[in-house]
Amino acid sequence: MRRFLFYFYSLFQLVNDLSKRVLITGISGFVGPLLAKKLLSLGYEVYGFYKRRADGYVPIRLRLLGLHNSIKLIEGDLSIMSSVIASLRESEPDVVFHLGAQSFVPRSFKDPIETYHVNTMGTIYLLEGIRLLDLDSKFIFAGSSEEYGLQFIDKRHYQAMKEKYGIIYPEPEKLPELPIDENNPLRPLSPYATSKVHGDFSTRNYYYSYGIKGIVSRAFNHEGPGRGPEFVTSAIVIQVLELIYGKRDYLRIGNVNAFRDWSHVNDVIDAYILLSEKGNPGDVYVVGSRRTNSVLSFILLTLKEFGYITEKLETLDGSITVKDPIEECGEKFFGLNFFKTKVDCMLLQGELEFELKHKGIKLYTSKGTVTVKFDPSKFRPSDVPILLSNPEKIMSLGWRINHSLSDIIKDQVAYYSDMELRKSIKPK
Repeated sequence: MRRFLFYFYSLFQLVNDLSKRVLITGISGFVGPLLAKKLLSLGYEVYGFYKRRADGYVPIRLRLLGLHNSIKLIEGDLSIMSSVIASLRESEPDVVFHLGAQSFVPRSFKDPIETYHVNTMGTIYLLEGIRLLDLDSKFIFAGSSEEYGLQFIDKRHYQAMKEKYGIIYPEPEKLPELPIDENNPLRPLSPYATSKVHGDFSTRNYYYSYGIKGIVSRAFNHEGPGRGPEFVTSAIVIQVLELIYGKRDYLRIGNVNAFRDWSHVNDVIDAYILLSEKGNPGDVYVVGSRRTNSVLSFILLTLKEFGYITEKLETLDGSITVKDPIEECGEKFFGLNFFKTKVDCMLLQGELEFELKHKGIKLYTSKGTVTVKFDPSKFRPSDVPILLSNPEKIMSLGWRINHSLSDIIKDQVAYYSDMELRKSIKPK
């Protein structure tokens, strides 16, 4: 019995010694709490860096997930170097997951200085803090697919963008440029994107210059339960719910032509953890779903989740009509066979394009008509037309895509359908 107790105690001590300390910046955001929950389940000791609320409350996402008593919270501000260094000194992390950022692209156009202060300088302060404190931390930088910006589908697309912008730099070496891997050119199209490019390059520069074990993840759009209401996928889900509950008469959306590579947040979290364990310092990894779908398809598929099957769509000016728009399209694009709708295929082939002059779209569904109006205020000064990832590099480390686009929609619908959560929704 004594020998068994000694063995059990030794095993406990070994596990305790192997327990890693991690610091998550942006712990109060969308991804941070979900990453913390997964790390806690794996036995990590988790510190969370967050900006204190004026009312003194622990951020709601941490309370909703029941994490506020399991995480060691550190108050601070990414834009203040002394605050960042204090958080590193207190946590002495084995791994820093740097998720903290001003991540809303439209807001970066309205206040680019704020975005650069938080995103650019916040990253530099963390890297410099690790260097000054001589910590042996791995540093996982949450880059973004927005860094790639303008990527070309074909020669027609390239010529149209050249006419729009006047100059393309760097010029494409091949067409199409999709799917996007780690070697694609970076052509950022927003202050947010350029701030992420700076953090991306700084992370690798600190590896080359000082040996800081920085790893860059260029994650494509990730969605799921808890995604903020200002982001397009959540804005669509919320508006559809409000339409169904009689709180609005129509949907108001910006550019429905835009294509995004939407991953489920849980897949991206798995990628971050895998990179902290197996990623090569100084290296870059694309993380994405290896599929691309239009904003319009996301609207149609969200309506379908509530039994509104769109049988026909028509622009409000009557100039465009498409029957069975959500019929699955089996064509290959860019050498890949991924889920897409009929309207996705038509948009990708250049057979279809919706413009402000069309004013909006009327959807004829199995439960009546639904109107989508185009909101000029939601169109960006410059917008990324399409994103499609090639995550083969991280998949070679063992990462897998476990969730479909349908899974994302179902989880966001379930989250925002919760009556208690819906009380906090402010209609757009």
